[in-house]
Amino acid sequence: MAHQAGGRRTAPRPAPGTPGAQAYLQDYTALLEAVPFPSLVVDRRWDVLLANTAFRTLFRGVEPHPTALPCDNFLRFVLFHPDAAAVLGDHESSWCLPMLAHFAKTAERYGHDHGLQSIRRDIAQDPIMEAAYRHGVPHWLRAVGEQAAEPDGAVRPLLHPDPRWGATDCRIVAETTPVLRGMDCTRLTLVLREARRTPSGDRGSRRAASHLRVVHSAD
Repeated sequence: MAHQAGGRRTAPRPAPGTPGAQAYLQDYTALLEAVPFPSLVVDRRWDVLLANTAFRTLFRGVEPHPTALPCDNFLRFVLFHPDAAAVLGDHESSWCLPMLAHFAKTAERYGHDHGLQSIRRDIAQDPIMEAAYRHGVPHWLRAVGEQAAEPDGAVRPLLHPDPRWGATDCRIVAETTPVLRGMDCTRLTLVLREARRTPSGDRGSRRAASHLRVVHSAD
């Protein structure tokens, strides 16, 4: 496998644009590395163009996966990686549902996008995930409001492998610049808070949780 979770990426993954845009991403990498919190740049498919050391450290314990490594596509990691619940606290309700809702809105807007279509096919192959997508997400959005699908400002739990953080929360800060916006990209930073509790065995017991059990197939 050419790239595994936790490995250092030596250069930004190629992205559409001019050589000037590529040079911009090279310099943006240095900016990300100066941030102490996990930070990454994703496109509309949640493909990861850049990720800093703090982000790779957060996911250093996850096992290799053919399609769902956190430094390759963060949405696929959240939805399909069996280790996701070991790092993302309250995995189903706090991470899967909001990101499924965000994906649904993006797929509706960019239905022609082959990368989004591929993710949609993979969702459809999992009956529980498909039920969550088709029935659970609309019900959830009616209950909590459409704004819940947007990552910016959301506070979500994490189980950090570094005991100095442990079980904590992060606030997601989503931002972009004119150059990133021109590439349809967004920077996400997980602003960590002080540890709020001990993991209490969650890391091991939730390792295999890869399905949405909190969403019923009908309203």
